[in-house]
Amino acid sequence: MTDVEIRLRVNGVQRHAIVPARRTLADFLRVDCGLTGTHLGCEHGVCGACTILLDGDAVRACLVFAVQADGAEVTTVEGIAAADGELSPVQAALRKHHGLQCGFCTPGFVVTATAFLRENPNPTDDQIRDAISGNLCRCTGYQGIVKAIRAAAEAHGVMKDLV
Repeated sequence: MTDVEIRLRVNGVQRHAIVPARRTLADFLRVDCGLTGTHLGCEHGVCGACTILLDGDAVRACLVFAVQADGAEVTTVEGIAAADGELSPVQAALRKHHGLQCGFCTPGFVVTATAFLRENPNPTDDQIRDAISGNLCRCTGYQGIVKAIRAAAEAHGVMKDLV
């Protein structure tokens, strides 16, 4: 297996690494960067726990090789909150509206909802459900998650505060 040199920005920080060509972006983020908020559930792109923003688009980090992110801007759940620790609108709404329980799926929902609301700042509940349909949760029944995403959209209108 060949090692490859990569350079990318992760949560605003320039990173340089030499990685095995077949290392996933999820493993790179967790192991090489120490950003363990990107959770690994299924490792087949089905559960959504590893969702990150790659050049602004929500993608499954378990399905992307780290070398494919060379030159890219990556935002993980750790990069969603403000630098001072203030929660993003989506994070605050999930906490306020009981949109999480065990928390394993939460990072994927935060990133997915952040990207979705940036594109659709005034969604219907059906649009919210469709947007999060690729993220699996075994605890909440989704009602609190949908309510939280709706509340984040209503509270911030245009969602200008989102990453």
